[in-house]
Amino acid sequence: MTENAQQHPAPTTDLPTQYAPAEVEGPLYERWVERGYFEAHADSDKPPYTIVIPPPNVTGSLHLGHAFQHTLMDALTRRKRMQGFESLWLPGMDHAGIATQNKVEQQLAEEGKSRHDLGREEFTARVWQWKDEYGGKILGQMRRLGDGVDWSRERFTMDEGLSRAVQTIFKRLYDDELIYRAERIINWCPRCLTAISDIEVEYQEDAGELVSIRYGEGEDSLVVATTRAETMLGDTAVAVHPDDERYKHLVGKHIKLPLTDRTIPVVADTHVDPEFGTGAVKVTPAHDPNDFEIGRRHDLPNLTIMDERGIITVHGPFLGLDRFEARSAVVGALKEQGRIVAEKRPYMHSVGHCSRCKTTVEPRLSMQWWVKVAPLAKAAGDAVRDGRVAIHPEDMSKRYFDWVDNMHDWCISRQLWWGHRIPIWYGPDGEVVCVGPDEEPPAGEGWTQDADVLDTWFSSGLWPFSTLGWPEKTPDLEKFYATDVLLTGHDIIFFWVARMMMFGLYAMDGEAPFRTIALTGLVRDEFGKKMSKSNPNAVDPLVWMDKYGSDAVRFTLAKGANPGADVPIGEDWVQASRNFTNKVWNATRFALMNGATVEGDLPPADRLSATDRWILSRLNKTVAEVDALYDDFQFAKLSEALYHFAWDEVFDWYVELSKPTFFAGGDQAKVSARVLGEVLDVMLRILHPVIPFVTDTLWTTLTGGETLVTASWPADSGFRDDAAEEEIALVQQVVTEVRRFRKDQGLKDGQKVPARLDLTGTALSAHEASIRQLLRLQPETDDFAATATLPVAGATVALDLSGTIDVEAERKRLTKDLVAAEKEKSEAEKKLGNEAFVGKAPENVVAKIKGRLTKAEADIARITAQLENLPQA
Repeated sequence: MTENAQQHPAPTTDLPTQYAPAEVEGPLYERWVERGYFEAHADSDKPPYTIVIPPPNVTGSLHLGHAFQHTLMDALTRRKRMQGFESLWLPGMDHAGIATQNKVEQQLAEEGKSRHDLGREEFTARVWQWKDEYGGKILGQMRRLGDGVDWSRERFTMDEGLSRAVQTIFKRLYDDELIYRAERIINWCPRCLTAISDIEVEYQEDAGELVSIRYGEGEDSLVVATTRAETMLGDTAVAVHPDDERYKHLVGKHIKLPLTDRTIPVVADTHVDPEFGTGAVKVTPAHDPNDFEIGRRHDLPNLTIMDERGIITVHGPFLGLDRFEARSAVVGALKEQGRIVAEKRPYMHSVGHCSRCKTTVEPRLSMQWWVKVAPLAKAAGDAVRDGRVAIHPEDMSKRYFDWVDNMHDWCISRQLWWGHRIPIWYGPDGEVVCVGPDEEPPAGEGWTQDADVLDTWFSSGLWPFSTLGWPEKTPDLEKFYATDVLLTGHDIIFFWVARMMMFGLYAMDGEAPFRTIALTGLVRDEFGKKMSKSNPNAVDPLVWMDKYGSDAVRFTLAKGANPGADVPIGEDWVQASRNFTNKVWNATRFALMNGATVEGDLPPADRLSATDRWILSRLNKTVAEVDALYDDFQFAKLSEALYHFAWDEVFDWYVELSKPTFFAGGDQAKVSARVLGEVLDVMLRILHPVIPFVTDTLWTTLTGGETLVTASWPADSGFRDDAAEEEIALVQQVVTEVRRFRKDQGLKDGQKVPARLDLTGTALSAHEASIRQLLRLQPETDDFAATATLPVAGATVALDLSGTIDVEAERKRLTKDLVAAEKEKSEAEKKLGNEAFVGKAPENVVAKIKGRLTKAEADIARITAQLENLPQA
């Protein structure tokens, strides 16, 4: 017995006839929370198990991606809690700098105001007000899903403790010269009016126009091609490759820049590819990252030609034009001067867009704050390479290394008002002071704090240890750091995973923030297409939860979760999972009504029937299999194993095989009732982490226990009975073969047929009553006539089908089907035998015809067998 059931109150069979998730899930979850089942304690003697939750944006709501990852994280923590670990799954939210500021600015716009009308202090107060009133909607939705998080520890990336952590690590990095301020090319969003990092830029193929422009005059001229003609107003050079013979006479000379009064030099730089285009490129250092580097090498001036909104700020005719308006205007002016040497032609090229508002990103020269990532990134790579951190699946390591081994310095300043303000003060005489959390900022006239805030990922990168009280040496930090598992999508390796690795190793003296990084794929629709709000395939998981229950949504998501692979999901699959939860409910209810119990010890093996020994052997093998799959993060496989054990082996076979025993009553019925109780007890425990609501309700009814949340996880007892498994396999073979024959003959499932069973000399003899029960076989009558005889598994099953089917009508129907199948086979063979056809036809057409031939041959074999088995007239 897995838990001393005799300590519990007597179980009751008072279960509703149908499972109603909407009536069960909400109240049950609140009871779990009120009783503190999810709370973790630093003073516990239990070993710790900690999972990092990706903090959702305060602006967010639960989508299928959240539901998917939260289901898997919840399953891991629930299992570990049942295994006796002090499981901590800590909830919280990210302040989401740009997204949240945009929400409030939209509100202000509806009032005809901007943030500048309010001023910084009043605006940030307004954002806090919005956060308190509208933010955190997703936290309530996490409760709907069943997230077993410790709500007593809920954190927010801008609460007092986490803000202290941000200021502390900024100060340490600054003092270690790993944070610096410099003017560089950054990604600028003219809509959000802030710098954004490389990983917040989404690239897509956009249709542009390639324009070829002649610079200079006569022999001192060359042609450059560009898709951004407006930026020529900021050109400060033309570059060619130093070995390009076509332009050697121009290197070092100055040529006229069209539409301006300026001349610009021709410089030689190895960055230029002489094979691409004309081999000459325009250089705009203030508006292109590659050009910026060329400019640094050749000491070129940086000429900024547009403001933060993408409006042209130089050269009279184009002054005040939007960058895209200016593009057309510049091309038109160049055409008038005869400078366009080739017609504009369509050109598909990769263009960066702001991941939040989809505005085309503008490379912009700007003074910003940066993290020097080289030593931090190396440490993050080394931690995986030397085995301190494992990435699962292992083939995802390449993606991780591609990022950390080639990381550029990280621009961490954002031109926003909502966020952690950079703790730098500037003095009247050029002083720069970084202020730590316990230090007073400099006072006096002329001192001002930097106006920018930190990138959101800067604070969320501290999440694994800042939430546990760092920089203080708290009992929580001592107990629960390093965390055990980071389970997250492979799409945020760059955004979040690498940041946490760098900061965790730096702040925690080389101890990585987690021991395993388990990467998942992305949720897609049933056809494999990406789900998007702009597509009609986006699904609100709450709608499915309302319709089918949270357990059904969770089970569907877990069944699709192969490590690192994308997860297709459709409503039909959720409906199938709802059918499974209903099956678990109905079958358990039936078992309880027939005396299933956990009272007392399991009877010894010599008192068990072969059927009892078979299911106990399969039970223990399933426990062992599920444990191994959990440890390998194989959620899809473990869900399939649970599904087939519960539905196929317990409900469809064991319960059905045991019905004659239950109906007969007596001591053997009591034995099987105890075995069934044991099987249900363990089965509900191993199902619980994935479908917690229905299992907790059923288990407490079965055992009288308080809750499955804190019940013990079952161990593999080691009981195996291969002989019983082989014996029941024979029973299954007989039942399956006869069922197939009945179906082929058109018999209804419940239609009873007289039969003679010759089971002598086989292990099947003890199972005749069960076989007859499952196959609806009646005892033979006085006028029994064996019209069909089936040899199977060493036994013989003779059936009397006279009076059950119209033999002559069935023979005519089957003969007609056989003629059609033979015709289909002949036509397919004729086409495949035509070499001219096979040689010219597309591969998919040939494959389709081969498939038709294979099906026709199978149909012929099946129909012929059915005809042979028909009763003789």
